[in-house]
Amino acid sequence: MPTKGRGRALRPSSAKAQLLALLDEAFDHVAWHGTTLLGALRGLSAEAVSWRPSPRRHNIWEVAVHAAYWKYAVRRRLAGEKRGSFRLKGSNWFRRPAGPVDAVAWQEDLRLLIEQHRLLREAVARFPARRLTQSIGSRSSVAYIVRGIAAHDLYHAGQIQLLKRLRR
Repeated sequence: MPTKGRGRALRPSSAKAQLLALLDEAFDHVAWHGTTLLGALRGLSAEAVSWRPSPRRHNIWEVAVHAAYWKYAVRRRLAGEKRGSFRLKGSNWFRRPAGPVDAVAWQEDLRLLIEQHRLLREAVARFPARRLTQSIGSRSSVAYIVRGIAAHDLYHAGQIQLLKRLRR
């Protein structure tokens, strides 16, 4: 059970509120750690996000779509849905750009990331607080998986910041 301060157990609703805050702080809310995932992507052109440090390395665009996919995958697990409803064909990593660099396609994929975050957040908000410590589909608890997807956002925010520096 999560604790606050020195050993006081949180009520499940407080634990859920903390998970939602963690999702928000990793994705698009002000946070002490610095740049969020959406913040790292803010203002980037299609040309900037399609740059690769080397031919077999991922670019920023692919990292953004990868993050969208895993938000979808976690939401699907929370809701007990089957695979196959992600907007793009495939899983995990998606080659971007699929053709010539296209600013409209980049904006569509950025909207996909934002939409998947909103849907995930809504799923966590609806999830019964009393079940946050229960396993879903594996040995991992709901709370563990939600904390993990927030950490995933932060990991990739840092990766994007490094790719932006390398491009300069």
